[in-house]
Amino acid sequence: MFLGLESWTLARPEIFLAAVTALLLLYGVLRGEGSTSFISVATSVALLATAALIFAPYREGTAFASLFIVDRLTATMKVLVLVGSAIAILMSRAYFEHVRVWRFEYPVLVALAALGMMLMISANDLMSLYVGLELQSLALYVVAAFQRDSLRSTEAGVKYFVLGSVASGMLLFGASLIYGFCGGTAFVQISRALLDGKAAEIGVVIGMVFVVAGLAFKISAVPFHMWTPDVYEGAPTPVTALFAVAPKIAAISLTISVLMGPFKPLFPQWQQVIVAASVMSMALGAFAALRQQNIKRLMAYSSIGNVGYVLLGVASGSVQGIESVVFYLSIYLVMTLGVFAIILMMKRKDIMVEQVDDLAGLGRSHPMMAFAMLLFMFSLAGIPPLAGFWGKLYIFMAAIQAKLFWPAVLGVLASVVASYYYLRIVKVMYFDDSTEVLDPPTFGVNRTVAFAAAILVAVFSLAPQPLSSVAAAAAKGLFQ
Repeated sequence: MFLGLESWTLARPEIFLAAVTALLLLYGVLRGEGSTSFISVATSVALLATAALIFAPYREGTAFASLFIVDRLTATMKVLVLVGSAIAILMSRAYFEHVRVWRFEYPVLVALAALGMMLMISANDLMSLYVGLELQSLALYVVAAFQRDSLRSTEAGVKYFVLGSVASGMLLFGASLIYGFCGGTAFVQISRALLDGKAAEIGVVIGMVFVVAGLAFKISAVPFHMWTPDVYEGAPTPVTALFAVAPKIAAISLTISVLMGPFKPLFPQWQQVIVAASVMSMALGAFAALRQQNIKRLMAYSSIGNVGYVLLGVASGSVQGIESVVFYLSIYLVMTLGVFAIILMMKRKDIMVEQVDDLAGLGRSHPMMAFAMLLFMFSLAGIPPLAGFWGKLYIFMAAIQAKLFWPAVLGVLASVVASYYYLRIVKVMYFDDSTEVLDPPTFGVNRTVAFAAAILVAVFSLAPQPLSSVAAAAAKGLFQ
């Protein structure tokens, strides 16, 4: 066969998703706006079917001249991304119908973004990395500004596009430097060149720094976080929910693959950079959110802080560190989708509200909704024995095993500070009085997602071992 195309079946999930997305796009164009409901459901089903295809049957290896790789870690991360994207589409219908911009292009764009994320995760070459990254980014730029008649949504889309373009340029510049010094763009070639002595050349280190900077933007790590609060607040709430989970998980997976793959010989150099970004992200996420009144903006700073914890696991550079990252991201996906499902149910007189004070009195007016939010806030704060506590505990234990004592201590302190704004939401729900309560939540997807997420958080809290075993298997796949 030519150029390794004999292994094309490794990319069967991506090929399936691309084909289904193209067909749904054609169907939407031919049928018009009446096709939106069908396409949204069909897209979600296609994303979940793609997740099933990853493990039925499960195979590992490289394809397309080693541009594409599949192992246990990439497969696990793809499933998280696909599940998060499918649920985000289902959560979006009520909101977009409410603001009268429900169109078939939205689920198609999310599917294309998910396809780009899958290509990112399986990238085994700087070129395939960039193609996947741009496919994801171009689709997400559009959905950020999807509510075209909203000034906030349009502003969010423009900010994301401008700053995202700068990050892409930085990544490309770093890739070109690495290509020039290492003589190739394949991860295997780069690793071999570094082991052969190229690691001592300053141009390679500079190129790696630019690549890491471009990836740090995608995961909103400090100091490349500046877009996150404004985009989270301005974008339509279902889009914010999508941004908070799927692209972040994909970019973190890509960061792990790049740092632990071709740049593993430069571990002493990049560990310092990742530790610095981790500590700054944890600190900013803890302190900047203390005075936030908009709950979407608060969740933006919360996501920055959570990225800091994840980067601490990456900086460990060990099997335990990567295992803790996979475990934490799985729990983070559930907690975040649950929180945004509740935010999407926050209405007063059929008008969407998103201030923390709007939750006042929720414990008395809507006790089940308030209890679910309490579970998510306590878990995000890392209060034992909830799932978020186990996630943070595993990350701090991995950091200590890697002798990152001070970053681990600072992470614990940042977590304590961050607990204030999570617990403030609980205090507002149960102890503050409100003259106007929120509308009762109607039975629908968002209510189902919120309560399903609450149940999963409770299950992970009581029995974290099964999820930990999955994370361990995924991490070991990277080190084989």
